[in-house]
Amino acid sequence: MEPASSIDTAFWITAGVILFLLMLSGFFSGSETALTAASRGKLRTQADKGSRGAQRALAVTEDSERLIGSVLLGNNLVNILATSLATALFTRAFGESGVAMATLVMTLLVLIFAEVLPKTYAITRPEDAASTVAGPISLVVTVFSPVVAAVRILVRTVLRLFGVEIDPDSQVLAVREEIAGAIQLGHSEGIVEKEDRDRILGALDLSDRTVEEIMLHRSGIEMINADDSPADILNQCLESNHTRLPVFKDEPENIIGVVHAKDLFRAMYRRVREAGSTSPERMTDIVLDEVAKEPYFVPETTALDDQMREFLRRHAHFALVVDEYGSLQGLITLEDILEEIVGEITDEFDEDGDHKIGKSEDGQFLIEGAMTIRDLNRATDWNLPDDEANTVAGLVIHEAQMIPTVGQVFSFHGFRFEVTGREANRITDLKIRPL
Repeated sequence: MEPASSIDTAFWITAGVILFLLMLSGFFSGSETALTAASRGKLRTQADKGSRGAQRALAVTEDSERLIGSVLLGNNLVNILATSLATALFTRAFGESGVAMATLVMTLLVLIFAEVLPKTYAITRPEDAASTVAGPISLVVTVFSPVVAAVRILVRTVLRLFGVEIDPDSQVLAVREEIAGAIQLGHSEGIVEKEDRDRILGALDLSDRTVEEIMLHRSGIEMINADDSPADILNQCLESNHTRLPVFKDEPENIIGVVHAKDLFRAMYRRVREAGSTSPERMTDIVLDEVAKEPYFVPETTALDDQMREFLRRHAHFALVVDEYGSLQGLITLEDILEEIVGEITDEFDEDGDHKIGKSEDGQFLIEGAMTIRDLNRATDWNLPDDEANTVAGLVIHEAQMIPTVGQVFSFHGFRFEVTGREANRITDLKIRPL
């Protein structure tokens, strides 16, 4: 009876060890899912509110490669050990058929209790689970760090042989794409409104877009000729819808200053008060150099977020855009940059400069050629590329490799483009419809 008693005792001890190892395997599996699925933004919010678990979770996920290596090492150790013990146990009890039985039983136990169950729980409450397991996992990472470091070196060496380089900043650089993807997903599921999506994505895109893409082209700039009479200049400022007007000398390329309407009217009032007369001659007796400010020039390749910061630093709202040769290309204002985030900003003095999108009787979209591709995409939820051209007309010319005539039709990027208006070499109107 003594050998049987020892066998029974060994059986239950081994079974207990296997169950404990399965629990450890479930812990490692759930921890891996929780720590990788938890939002670092939410963890940061909880940590700022005083959650020590969230602080530990943030610390342990800083080095994701070391974390994953340690968790996988622990998980594989307990799984292999549990399977080996189960095989020995079932072989002792059932003979040679015990190997097959151990494989079947352990597969079911590991799948249900060590993989699916803990991972399902962790994925439903990732932040709470990550805060709970962060402490024990930190200890595991510390214990396994020498082995993981050696494995890391081996893995990177093998990957380098295949031309794959590990970028340590990839996680940081992916934050922007993660936010944009989450916003797009939220919009597609009806959680995020289109206007909110456009504002957030517009703010994220400022660093990738340049002044050249949104500036007012030089052909549309209203300017003051320095050689005009003071009366004509005053009349032009009064009739203009703009408060700031560039001043040129001899030719439009030669900008010598910028006149602000307020400065002009202050100078006019000061002259009238000094003379004690409101005669028209006295009101227009103003020297332009007294009110014109020095122009502020910016390169056309400046990123929008850099330009916005520069506007705020200089307390300026208005800049003239030049190319690499110093030639005038257009102008940009702080309002133009803000419109890329919040949409069109108009007041009672603005002209109806917003490019309208109409529809023809056959359902095609009627578009002005000068409308930017970005504005068209935002209005219609299309995805026309804006890498090679800023406006719809520019895109058609780029793809056609010619200046089309009225009536010509082109198909590219999944859309049909028909030219319906042209002035000189400029496409003014188009009809567009998805194919």
